[in-house]
Amino acid sequence: MKAILQRVASASVTIDTQLVSSIGKGVLVFAAVAPDDTMKEVESMAAKVLKMKMWPDEAGGTWKRSVQDIRGEVLCVSQFTLLASTKRGSKPDFHGAAGGEKARELYDEFVAKVQELYEKEKVKNGVFQAMMQEPAQAYVRMPVNLQNDGPVSVDYQSHDAEVTLEIQTNPSKAVPEKSNVGAEAKTEHKSEYQLPSELLE
Repeated sequence: MKAILQRVASASVTIDTQLVSSIGKGVLVFAAVAPDDTMKEVESMAAKVLKMKMWPDEAGGTWKRSVQDIRGEVLCVSQFTLLASTKRGSKPDFHGAAGGEKARELYDEFVAKVQELYEKEKVKNGVFQAMMQEPAQAYVRMPVNLQNDGPVSVDYQSHDAEVTLEIQTNPSKAVPEKSNVGAEAKTEHKSEYQLPSELLE
């Protein structure tokens, strides 16, 4: 998953001029689901949204308090375009985003997890892929209005929560230009270790 977290004074979502959801002070989350995402990524992203320290404390210290700490609100909006690739040409490629029922299911699980970890009434939702719906071939608009507080925006991907360390247990040494024929070859061993995300916070 990938998300853009924006610290806002207020935010709202409308569908064809009809208000769907709105929040006051808090976090506006644009979230996208990738094809290989699972519940592991969903849970990691939901926890990060609530733990991200985006506000100062009462003493003026910067980046000290999360949306939970300030008792703020959260507005989640699905946005598959976050996973667009622009490596070739000028037209974005969206093959890096999951589609269909898998994307809907994991996005809904993400919103539900944020509500579960926080307070359900403080977590609002937009309409999944509203701009992609075409009833009677009509284009459905979903304007997102926000008053950015800062501005402050943070880019986060769920795989950022893990770091892989590669350790060579038999590091190579400088080899002389001339070596004895038939010399026994040395074997290089590598081990990989996963650091838990908690150690990276």
